[in-house]
Amino acid sequence: MIWYKTLSGNEIFFITLFIVFYLSYIYRIIQIGKVLKTNFRTVITKLLLRTAYFILFIIALLGPSFGDTTREVKSIGKDILLCIDLSESMNAFDIQPSRLEKVKFELKSIINAFNSDRIGLIIFSSEAFMQCPLTYDQNALNLFIETLSTRLVPNTGTDFAPPLKMTIQKLKNEDGNPVDPKSKIIILISDGEDFGKKGDEVAVQIEEMGIKLFTVGVGTKKGSRIRTEYGFKTDKKGKEVISKLNARELKTLAIKTGGKYFEITNEKNDIERLINTINQIEGQLRDTRKMDVSANKYYYFIALALLLMVIDVLISLKVVKI
Repeated sequence: MIWYKTLSGNEIFFITLFIVFYLSYIYRIIQIGKVLKTNFRTVITKLLLRTAYFILFIIALLGPSFGDTTREVKSIGKDILLCIDLSESMNAFDIQPSRLEKVKFELKSIINAFNSDRIGLIIFSSEAFMQCPLTYDQNALNLFIETLSTRLVPNTGTDFAPPLKMTIQKLKNEDGNPVDPKSKIIILISDGEDFGKKGDEVAVQIEEMGIKLFTVGVGTKKGSRIRTEYGFKTDKKGKEVISKLNARELKTLAIKTGGKYFEITNEKNDIERLINTINQIEGQLRDTRKMDVSANKYYYFIALALLLMVIDVLISLKVVKI
């Protein structure tokens, strides 16, 4: 027999109370019986009955499990790679407190929603870097998210091709192809300003492999200035640069790969819709194991204890006969 829990201070306290008070009660009955010179032995019947259902309640509280059964446990999950744009334009503050800070907040919601899936983190601007490989460790992922900054990557513009090429390599198995491409997901988060020229070519490869690509646009059509260490970003003529959300490039990528486009703006936040869409995708069977399990059978002891309690109430015995 396996126990769900062991005797703690509470159980020991109540057991001690029961023993002390009931022994006091029996002692009193015996003393009265001796004084009146009557038969007090019927008190033993009540003692045995009440002790029995009290013990049964304690056993039920400890959660007894018995009866071995074998159950097949399947491990099913998805592989999700998050590609985060860390170019300087992500410091724009048309979304408060800034585009990047808003993304960091929403990334934690995504990670919490897929705690049984493997998630990886890629950061990029004109180049891509693996920040965190595919992992189940949510604490590690949240730690990496907290450290995200535009200073982590070279700021010479944004190019979607490098992070997408890296995701393809990371989502392949030893044979060079995904085991189940439908369970492989890429989430590309950016303000959409793509200065590269090979994004479309990589998108075709992703579509051919059957991997889902979801894009998330961050920003507004009106846009805003870009904060830097020394003020605001300016162009070669000294004019302040205004960064606006360019949804067209992100929508094109999503459509070419059979994915969907989502937005984070001042008017709407599609992260919940993104999570619901990914939840509808069937995960990959990773492992099947047979486990010996035992069921908690506390209710048997509860039922028997209640039966004895009813008998105790219905049966009336004179503990001291005069």
